[in-house]
This record gives sequence, C-alpha cells and structure tokens, in this order.
Amino acid sequence: MTPRDATDMMRPCLAPLFATSRLCHLTVTVTFWLNFAGETVSGEHTSTRFVIGSKSGKKVWRLGAFEPHFGEILALLCAVTWAGAVILFKKSGEAVHPIGLNLFKNTLAVVLFLPTMWILGGTLWRAAPLDEYGLLLISGALGIGLADTCYFKSLNIIGAGMISIVGCLYSPFIIALSMVFLGESLSWWQLVGAFIIVSAVLAATLERRAKYLDRRTLIKGFLWGIMAEAANACSIVMIKPLLDRSPLLWVTEVRLIGGAAILLLVLLVHPARRAIVCSVRSRQRWVFTLSGSLMGGYLAMVLWLGGMKYTMASVASALNQTASIFMFVFAAFFLKEPLTKYRLIGIALAVGGVMLMTFG
Repeated sequence: MTPRDATDMMRPCLAPLFATSRLCHLTVTVTFWLNFAGETVSGEHTSTRFVIGSKSGKKVWRLGAFEPHFGEILALLCAVTWAGAVILFKKSGEAVHPIGLNLFKNTLAVVLFLPTMWILGGTLWRAAPLDEYGLLLISGALGIGLADTCYFKSLNIIGAGMISIVGCLYSPFIIALSMVFLGESLSWWQLVGAFIIVSAVLAATLERRAKYLDRRTLIKGFLWGIMAEAANACSIVMIKPLLDRSPLLWVTEVRLIGGAAILLLVLLVHPARRAIVCSVRSRQRWVFTLSGSLMGGYLAMVLWLGGMKYTMASVASALNQTASIFMFVFAAFFLKEPLTKYRLIGIALAVGGVMLMTFG
C-alpha cells in the first residue's frame, strides 16, 4: 500500500475531526465574545465592539456589517452544528450503544463546560437553595439522560431524515405542558401549527420502507423519538420559572451533571454494562463518537447560549428549529438516505408548523 492509498483511506475518518477543529476555533471565539462583549470604551457603551482586558480598552474588535445580526448568525450556526452532530451520532450508533454514547457525550460536555464557566466568570456553586439544585439535576436526568438516550435509539432505527421530522414535536409538547402547568395560553395559529406538526409525523409514518424496515419497526422508532421529545419538553417546563432568574451557563452545567449521573447509575446496574463500555471504545467509530459528542454536546450548546444572548429568544428559537432542515439535507447527502415524497411532505409541514407555533 502506498502512502497515497493510506491517505485516501483515512480521509473519510479524519474529515469529522478537521471540521470539528474549525468549529472549536469558532467556539473559543464565541466564548471570548460572551465574556467581553458590551464593555465600555471611553465611557461609551459599545454593542458593536469586543474589548480585551481591562476597562481601559486597549484592544477593540469590531464585527462590522455582521454586528446587527450576530445573535441570528450564532443561532443559525447552532442549528447547522447540531444537524452535523446528529449525522455523526448516526454513524457512531452503528457500533456504539445509545446509553454509552449519551454518557460519553454528557461526560465530555461536563468536563468542557467547567473551564468555560471559569473563563466567563461563572461558578458551579451558587448561593441557591438545595431544592433548586435538586430540580435541575432531575431535569437533567430526564431531559439529557433519558431523552437523549431515547433520541439516539430512535435515530438508530429510523435514521436522521425521519428523526428531523419527529424532532419538530418538541414545540407542541412545550406549549401543551406550559398551558397545563404554567397557565400559558395558546393562540389559534399555534393550535393550527401543532396540528400541522402532528400531521407531518403521521405523513412520515405512511412511507413504505419494506426493503429496510417493516411497519412495526418503523412505528417503534417513531415512538422512541416521541418519548425523547416529550421527556425533553417536560424537563424544560419543570424548570421554566428557575430559568427566568438563573444564569444559563450554571443551569446547563448542573443539568449536564444530572444527565451524566443518571446514566452512570443505569450503567452500573445494566446487565450488559461490559458490552456497552466496549462499544464506546470501538476503534471503528471512535472518530464519529468523539467529534459528534464535541459538536452536539458542547459546541452547539455554546452557540445556543450566544444566540440567546445576542438576539430575541423567539428569533433564536425559530432559527434553532432550522436544524430539522439541515438534518434532512445532510441525511440525504452524507448518509444517502432516500428523499421520498412522504419525507418531503413531512419536513415541509413540520417546519411550517414550528414557524406558526413560534410566531403565531
């Protein structure tokens, strides 16, 4: 084998790492901006400048034409990053157990967020009541531990293209639970949007994939995805009042710890724990496991925080939902998943329904 042949064989495996390294550079930049944006130079507030160091303002960065839309750019990058991570998770899931993959993702994110909090001047131990810590840990166990494991299980069964449609159920679950437990109201347009999203999921289940999956297995995969979105929505609604008065970075880190802790407990009592651990150490998929966990568990979260900081929450949420579109396209391009009429109808209805629920 010549060196050229060896390089050609390694290129598909190294491509995710090269892409992830570029995103790491972007994330370090965003993290820096999150820390130093909005300081004062010569007594004047600078929304368009990013200052390094002390208040004296020795060095100033300007975003130029991008500054008015900086938050929107970060929210859109978050969607692209998460969509790319899902493709990597799908490749990793061909050999790695969902519990092992989720535990690795959450543990890596916990480790990386600790220095991020230090850089941003945050702290893990706030002067907060213990019941708030407990609530966040339970929320993380439900929304990051249980929900993401169900999500990976569904992803392994129905693929990234289908999971992009099922993921749009998150908005109806959020709004329905907010109505029941938080007393929020639902407009007629939001009700129409929820109906459209449910119709999109039902349309996607009509696809005949006898060559790949029987109808029973397909529905089983959808049920795993629906459970994932329901658990994720519950985990957010239960801490909604706490989110409104707490730093997002602190909330994220405590929830990640809860998600990792519950999976570790499950792993300790799981009868196939050795096989799960061995699957994570699979040499065939370690590149996809590492790069997907870094992109999905950490980079996407940092970009999401930046989007929430620099633009309106409604706008950031709508742009984050475009991850379904990117995921759908990436699945067809990178995973060669088929583009059937039922999938196209499903993704169009799902994204349209999400927009109605967001702005209705």
